[in-house]
Amino acid sequence: FFFQFSSRKLTIKATGQSRQDPVSHAHVPYLSNEHTHIQPNKIPLPFCPPVKFIDCDRGVQVRFQCSKPADFRVEMDGVVHALHSFNPTTALPSPVVITAQDETTKERWQTEVRLTSHPLHVGPLFTVFHNAIVFPRRHADSGSALSRVKRDWVIPPINVPENARGPFPQLLVTIRSDHDKHRSLRYSVTGPGADQPPTGIFFINPVSGELSVSQPLDREHIPNFHLRAHAVDLNGNQVENPIDIVINVIDMNDNRPEFVHQMWNGTVPEGSKPGTSVMTVTAIDKDDPKTQNGQLRYKILSQTPENPNPSMFTINNKTGNIITMAAGLDREKVPQYTLIIQATDMEGTQLYGLSNTATAVIRVTDINDNPPEFTSDMFYGEVPENRVNVIVANLTVTDKDQPNTPAWNAVYKITGGDPTGRFSVPTDPMTNEGLVTVVKPIDYEISRTFVLTVVAANEVPLDQNIHRSRQSTATVSIKVIDVNESPYFDPNPKNIRLEEGMVTDSMLTTFTAQDPDRFMQQSIRYSKLYDPAGWLRIDPGNGRVTTMAVLDRESPYVSNNMYNATFLATDNGSPPASGTGTLQIFLLDINDNAPYVFPSEAEVCEKPEPNGINITAVDPDLSPNAGPFAFDLPDRQPDVTRNWTITRLSGDVAQLSLRIGFLESGVYEIPIVITDSGNLPMFNTSYLRVKVCQCDHNGDCTDRQHIVAAGLGTGAIIAILLCIIVLLILVLLFVVWMKRRDKERQAKQLLIDPEDDVRDNILKYDEEGGGEEDQDYDLSQLQQPDTMEPEAIKPVGIRRLDERPLHPEPQYPVRSAAPHPGDIGDFIHEGLKAADNDPTAPPYDSLLVFDYEGSGSTAGSLSSINSSSSGGDQDYDYLNDWGPRFRKLADMYGGNDE
Repeated sequence: FFFQFSSRKLTIKATGQSRQDPVSHAHVPYLSNEHTHIQPNKIPLPFCPPVKFIDCDRGVQVRFQCSKPADFRVEMDGVVHALHSFNPTTALPSPVVITAQDETTKERWQTEVRLTSHPLHVGPLFTVFHNAIVFPRRHADSGSALSRVKRDWVIPPINVPENARGPFPQLLVTIRSDHDKHRSLRYSVTGPGADQPPTGIFFINPVSGELSVSQPLDREHIPNFHLRAHAVDLNGNQVENPIDIVINVIDMNDNRPEFVHQMWNGTVPEGSKPGTSVMTVTAIDKDDPKTQNGQLRYKILSQTPENPNPSMFTINNKTGNIITMAAGLDREKVPQYTLIIQATDMEGTQLYGLSNTATAVIRVTDINDNPPEFTSDMFYGEVPENRVNVIVANLTVTDKDQPNTPAWNAVYKITGGDPTGRFSVPTDPMTNEGLVTVVKPIDYEISRTFVLTVVAANEVPLDQNIHRSRQSTATVSIKVIDVNESPYFDPNPKNIRLEEGMVTDSMLTTFTAQDPDRFMQQSIRYSKLYDPAGWLRIDPGNGRVTTMAVLDRESPYVSNNMYNATFLATDNGSPPASGTGTLQIFLLDINDNAPYVFPSEAEVCEKPEPNGINITAVDPDLSPNAGPFAFDLPDRQPDVTRNWTITRLSGDVAQLSLRIGFLESGVYEIPIVITDSGNLPMFNTSYLRVKVCQCDHNGDCTDRQHIVAAGLGTGAIIAILLCIIVLLILVLLFVVWMKRRDKERQAKQLLIDPEDDVRDNILKYDEEGGGEEDQDYDLSQLQQPDTMEPEAIKPVGIRRLDERPLHPEPQYPVRSAAPHPGDIGDFIHEGLKAADNDPTAPPYDSLLVFDYEGSGSTAGSLSSINSSSSGGDQDYDYLNDWGPRFRKLADMYGGNDE
C-alpha cells in the first residue's frame, strides 16, 4: 500500500508479488488471506479484507457499489462478500471496481480489487487468495480528471493461521518509509506480543522493517494482536507517525468438541407420544464458533436396546435436543435406554470434522397403566366371635407398575357384604396386601358367615386409555367361630329398696344371669365376689340373695343410703366363663338410734349473770325418726334439778343454766334425757361434763390452770410426763458429751512435749561460725586503726570522713531497774533524740570517700574476682536436680559454649 502524506510517502510492503497500478502507477501488493474449508471441485470465495475510506471529518456517510453485483456484495462497513462459489479451473472475475460515494456531498472515490487463487497449503482442503488494493482515485462530479486527495487509510488486518509449522521466524509484512532513500532509519513495533506480555512473539528487523512471527500462534489463547509500528532516524527522532497493525489469528480446526457431561441422564414417561422432548445435550468446541471449525452437529450413533424400534429417539443436530421418534415406550418391557451421542464440528462433515461422543441414559418413568389384580378370585378366613382388631384374611395383588409408587400402592374398598361396617381392609405398606380386619364385635348367635366383595385400586387414577380389569375385584368368605361367652346379669346393676333392720336369713331378691351361648347346654353357678359388711349370701344354684346379718343404714359401709354388693356367675363351659353383676340395696331408715347430747363438755361461771350452756341433740336416724327433740333433767336426782335448769330453744337445741346464784368451782356430770320424735320414740340419758370456774368481767375463766389440771385425763397426764422425761434425758446426754469432749481436749494437750509447744515461747537459736574452709585466713591483714595510728597524732585535715569523729561520748538516758509501766514511751523518745544528736554514731557520713590503696599491698587485687574465669572448672550440672528455679542457673553457668 502507498499512502500520500503531502510530499512524502509511507510504504507498507506485504509479502508476495506486486503489480503496477494502471492509474497511479504504484506497485500494489497481493495480501494473503486464509480461507475456510471448501467442498470438492469448488472453491468458495473467502471473506475479503475491508475496504474503508475515512474522511478527515470522519462524520460522513459513504455508500459502496460494486461493478459485479452478481458476484460480490459490499457492506456498509466496507467488507466485500462473495455471493457464490467459484470454480478454480476458470478465471476469477478480476478486477472488481469498488466505488464509494458521499451521500451528502456526492463525492465519489474508486478503487480496484484484483483477485487470484493461490493455494499455500499442501492438499486440496485449504486455499488462500491474494487481494490487491489499488490506491484510490477521486472522481469529480463534473467529470474532471482524477487527482490525488490527502486521505487516512485503515490498514487491513494481517491474517496469520494458528498452529503454523514454520519454519520460524516467518515473515509477515515489511514496513518501509520513503525517507530511507535519503537517510538511515530504524523501525520498531510495540504492543502485546512484541514488547509487552506475552513478549517475543513478534519482532521487526530495525533496518529492513521486516515484521516476523517467532512461534506458532494459538487462537484459543489470543485471537488477535494489536501492534504499533514506529520509524525513527539514528538520533531517535520520529520520522513518520506510528501506524496500527492488527494481526488476526486465523482459526484452524485443532480442537475436538467436548461434551459438558460425559454421562447425561434423562427421563421420559412411558407411553409418550412421538415428538416428546426428553432432554438436551450440550457440547463445546474451543474453535471459532463463527467458522465451520466451531459449528457442531449432533447425531445418535446407537440405541440400546433396540426394542421395540431401533429408532425410538432422534436428536436435533443443531440444538442437541433429544425427542421421542416412535411410539411404544413401555417401562414394564424396557425400563431404560442408552444412547451414544456424537458431536462433530465442521457442521457435521464426517470427512473433515473432529468428533467426540457421550452417553445419554434415558429412564422410562412409570405411569399408572397397569391396574392391580388379585391373585385369586376367592379368599377365605375365619374369626372367633366377639374379637376385634383381628386380621381375618390377607388379600394379595400383583401390579406391573413400579413398586412403592402411587401407581403401584393398592387401596382396598369393601363394596358389598358388610352393611353394618364390621370389617375394614387397610393396606400393608410393606407387602401391598389387603388386611381384612374386624373392627366391630361379631356375635355367632346372630351371624355365622360373611361374604365380602372387595375392589382393589391404586392411589392415583388409571391412565385414561386403560380400563379396570375384571381381576381387580375379589370375594372374601369369612366364617365366624362360636366361643364360650361369659354369662351376663340383666339388669346390671340391679336396684332394690329395703328397710334397715331386717333379721338374719331374710330373703331379699333373686339375682340371676343369662348364658348368651344358646346353642350350648351349660349350667351357671353363683358366688359372692364383694360384700364389704358381710351381710349377704347367694344360693349357688338359683341365685337367691338372703341376709346373714342385720342391715344397718347407719353403717360406715353404706353411702347415701346405698349398699353395693357384687356377685359372680360362672358357667361350666370349656374353658369356663364368668360374669359379674352388682346388687344395689337402697336402705330405708327406721327409728333404731336414740339421740345424744353434743358437745359432751362445757364451761360455766360460778355466778350466773346470766350465763347458760347451749347444747345440741344428735340422732343418726333420718327425719321423722330424729327431731324435734325433747330435753329433760332426771327427777330422781334432786341435787341436779336444784342447781340446774334446761330450756329448749329449738327442735334440736336447748340451754342449760344454773338455777342458784353461786356454785362452787369444779367439774360436774349433768345427766340430760333426750327423746326423739319417732313413731316409737326413743330416748337416751346423756351426761354433759360441765366445768364451773371463776370468771372475769368478760365472762372468761380466771382459774383455767386449776380447771385444766383438774380436767386432764390420765392419758394426757402420762403424755406430758413422758415428754418431760425425754427432755431431761436429752439435756443429760448433752452435758455428758460436753464433759467428755473437754477431757479429750485436755488429754491431747498432755501428749504435747512442753519443749515442742511453740505457743508463747521465745525460740533461741545458736549462732554458727565459719566452716573449715573459712578458718584459713591471715589475721595480720586485719589492721586496727586505733592501734596502728592513734587518733591524737592524726592531723585534722587528713581525717577520713568515714572514720569516727573525735567527740566526747554522749550521755544516753538510763532506765531505772523498776520503771513505771507508763514511762516506756518517754524512755524510747529520749534515746531516739540522743542517737540523732550523737555525731559519733554510725554511719558517720552518707558519702564514703576511699583513699588510694597504693602499691605493694599485702591483699590481692580485686580484679581476680571473676565469675567467668574462677568458676570455669566448676561443674554446675547438679543444679538441674534442685528444681526449675535452679535450672536457669545451671544453664547460665554450666552450659556449653552454645
